[in-house]
Amino acid sequence: MAAIGVSTPRRDSEPKVRGATRFAADAPVPGLMHARLVLAHEAHALIAAIRTDAALALPGVVAVLTAADLPLVGDGPGRLNEPLAREEVVYAGQPVALVVADSEALAEDGAELVEVELEPLEAVLDLQAAARPGTPRARVRTPGQGAGSELGDAHASVSAGSVGEREQLSENVLGTARLEHGDIDAALAASEHVVGATFTTPWMYQGYIEPQTATARVEPDGELIVDTATQAPFATRDALARLFGLPLERVRVRGTPLGGAFGGKMMIVEPLVAAASLAVRRPVRLVMTRSEDIAATNPAGAELLTLELGADGAGQLTGIRARVLVDRGANDDFGVESIAAMLAAGPYRWRAHELSALGIATNRVTFGAYRAPTAAPAAFAVESLLDELARRLALDPLELRLANVAVEGDQAPSGQQFPVFGARQCLERVRDHALWAKREQLPDGEGIGVALGWWPGGYEPAAAVCRLDADGRLTVITGAADMTGVETGFAAIAAEAFGLDPTRVRVVNADTGSAPYAGTSGGSKVTYTVGRAVERAAIEARERLLAVAAQELEIAPEDLELVDGAVAPKGVPAKALALEELAPKILSFGSPHPPVEGHGRVSQPQAPQAAAHVSHVRVDPDTGGLTVLAHVIAQDVGRALNPALVRGQMSGGTTQGLGWALLEELAYDGFGQLTTGTLVDYALPTATITPPIETEIVEVPAPEGPYGAKGVGEAPVAGVPGAVANAVAAATGGVRVRRLPMTPERVWRALNGDAG
Repeated sequence: MAAIGVSTPRRDSEPKVRGATRFAADAPVPGLMHARLVLAHEAHALIAAIRTDAALALPGVVAVLTAADLPLVGDGPGRLNEPLAREEVVYAGQPVALVVADSEALAEDGAELVEVELEPLEAVLDLQAAARPGTPRARVRTPGQGAGSELGDAHASVSAGSVGEREQLSENVLGTARLEHGDIDAALAASEHVVGATFTTPWMYQGYIEPQTATARVEPDGELIVDTATQAPFATRDALARLFGLPLERVRVRGTPLGGAFGGKMMIVEPLVAAASLAVRRPVRLVMTRSEDIAATNPAGAELLTLELGADGAGQLTGIRARVLVDRGANDDFGVESIAAMLAAGPYRWRAHELSALGIATNRVTFGAYRAPTAAPAAFAVESLLDELARRLALDPLELRLANVAVEGDQAPSGQQFPVFGARQCLERVRDHALWAKREQLPDGEGIGVALGWWPGGYEPAAAVCRLDADGRLTVITGAADMTGVETGFAAIAAEAFGLDPTRVRVVNADTGSAPYAGTSGGSKVTYTVGRAVERAAIEARERLLAVAAQELEIAPEDLELVDGAVAPKGVPAKALALEELAPKILSFGSPHPPVEGHGRVSQPQAPQAAAHVSHVRVDPDTGGLTVLAHVIAQDVGRALNPALVRGQMSGGTTQGLGWALLEELAYDGFGQLTTGTLVDYALPTATITPPIETEIVEVPAPEGPYGAKGVGEAPVAGVPGAVANAVAAATGGVRVRRLPMTPERVWRALNGDAG
């Protein structure tokens, strides 16, 4: 029975539907204490005093911890080393104290009794002004100089030069990147047409169902155990060990089933519960409320993108100049400037490029990752301008893209060559789709737009183990956090490689004390990297099994085959030896055979993803109301290991892209206060506004992927806002909205001459 390319349900579906799955907040823990955060109410201030007497007097409140009470050894920059504000508050909602009590209710009551006295400072909120020399600083107290977070490498990394070498910048600029090739001034000057504009994208909350949650306890032997809803068990273990000065063997991180993450669940609550447990020597759990989660975690930062690009009269792209300002809020240890600069050019061939990006501190929430970090803003900008170029050139916008899209061997802005890349095939698929064909036969007020999104793909070493157990079933052991059905994918990969039905493969997600190494579940690399390790481990286990069977059957291993759960001489099924019979012989007292196990280890190159989108919209000219009527996505997935799960990722990513395009924004007022801090105010896509989404799977196999598969999670979100924006322009005679989300008010203003 084939295991690859078959649509099967996720293995975790049934227990989740029944409510049997235990998430991070569900497991009972003897002697458990509960924590509640005390959040700052000013965007920028010095801490004058934190008064805890009233809270400590409340029966059941065990401790009120401030930064001085935490047993930290690390003192570097960033929130990892400052889980509670020390001397200075740098955003409204920053945790300043942690109340630990016998119950959640008591912890909440105690938190309300903590008095925080602040001395307000000027809040730095203007992104452009914050980068200029002489501007006030978003942080006036200098943090420690130790190591910051290493989680920035979880998605993708690009080598780039520095912007600061060429211009004077303020101390609020935390990181810069510059990528350049050729003479950009000459390329643009020689262009037949040049277009340019500035685009604005908002702070974006990941919108997962399960809030940030973790539980920590200290064992009698001093081992720190943390059960957490995390995407990064090993990175969390390493960071906690550094933070508290513990040897790695004294820290064990156990990942729990995730109720959504999208890049947001990495090192937010773990330092808090670990520090609290070490301080009070009791198990401590922190479950963030939704308002705390929105205000004090790590959403995607706002961006300001200024692009200028040109083309010759034949429609060949000439040069692109881009400057990207990324609002990193209060985070000075996680940056995406290099990837932001590269993505600003899109997946196209340019004769010359000059791409720069600055990560800038402001007095807003801590910046973090969100599905395909910086990809959606970049595609929104460059894909909008490509449509404007096509209009100037009187060319079909899809044909302009096809004439210039990068293919294998072309040089990327990073200087590296594109490996196998399916962007062209995705564009060709939507070009031939019925929705694109009807773009000239629409009523007034309707339009169809196209855009291309891409993601370079993350990479990280990974390992996996496969073993044959005494019941004749195969067990796969990994340390990867299970998101979006990767356990189901691992089972299919192992089944195909070993030669079993997937129902006879069990998958175990072990903790950091016993699992083979797996990197962060992010960057669309888990199936691509850990899955490849699973494939190799299963192949090695199969070889070892055939060697054992060869001794039992007295026949050469190369003359054996594994079919339907039994080993038999090729062409002689009557002499088959079932695994249920063979496995106990191997794993028994006095057995002459070694255990059947395989160990897979990989270090993969990148495998870029691409997805083309076509969106059909209707615009109400009187109100600016924007309705998406239909949407098509064609995505290169390498190889669809499980088409049902792949389509789910494509649909889910597209829906999140519609959130970017139409609805979502963490908005701050002029004092740095969050005005969309609940799900009443922060709008997420619902079934009523999400159109039918048609998914077109394109398969351009990745040479190093398991059975040709590559990651599929990041690319779907990137191109959606650009496709919707281009559809709006098509519906309105070229009117452009250059700020996300495209709310009715912003569309109406654009229709009436205000593109901002």
